[in-house]
Amino acid sequence: MRKRFGQTFQAYLNEHQTLYVFTIVLFAMGVVFGAVLVNSLGLSQKEELLRFLEYFFSNMNRGGLADPQLHFLQSFAFYLKTVGIMWILGLSIIGLPMILLLLFLKGIVVGFTVGFLVSQMQWQGVMYALAGVLPQNMLVVPALILIGVGGISFSLRLIKTRLLSKRDQIMPHFLSYSVLVLVMFSVLTIAALFETFVSPALIRYATN
Repeated sequence: MRKRFGQTFQAYLNEHQTLYVFTIVLFAMGVVFGAVLVNSLGLSQKEELLRFLEYFFSNMNRGGLADPQLHFLQSFAFYLKTVGIMWILGLSIIGLPMILLLLFLKGIVVGFTVGFLVSQMQWQGVMYALAGVLPQNMLVVPALILIGVGGISFSLRLIKTRLLSKRDQIMPHFLSYSVLVLVMFSVLTIAALFETFVSPALIRYATN
């Protein structure tokens, strides 16, 4: 069963290789744009953000999250909403550019966060980025890219069948796309758990 799933997943990756390259490049462009965006901030904006970060990290160092359960529920709800929106967008033809926009915006957020930490805190910012940003995003980013590619692929298939009048069975592709979304949402749930219970400890370690 595991071998068959691995073969199916490998075939899926090979079939959508071009889309994966495109979305990864798009996400990387967002990261670069986000990092460059840091330089456009005014001095007062940088100081305000820096004060907030110092307050956040000092609280982490003293006792971690005030309410871990609430933080997990908020992260879980955010990922659920994000996945739900991307799934719905993938079921429509007009949702294709919106999926690309969401992936690009995610890249901007990651690039801006890491860029600001490094530019304002130098080596300590690198440590904070490695401890508080990188770990959960190693799960979040691939999961969102997989969902995005699945949605783009389904949208393109809808274009072929509806606009170009090509015969194709939509239901099997709909089911595989929905299963992919559910599996990736479980990965995002793990990321929310990691962000709630592991990242604070890593940040405290980096602070010390």
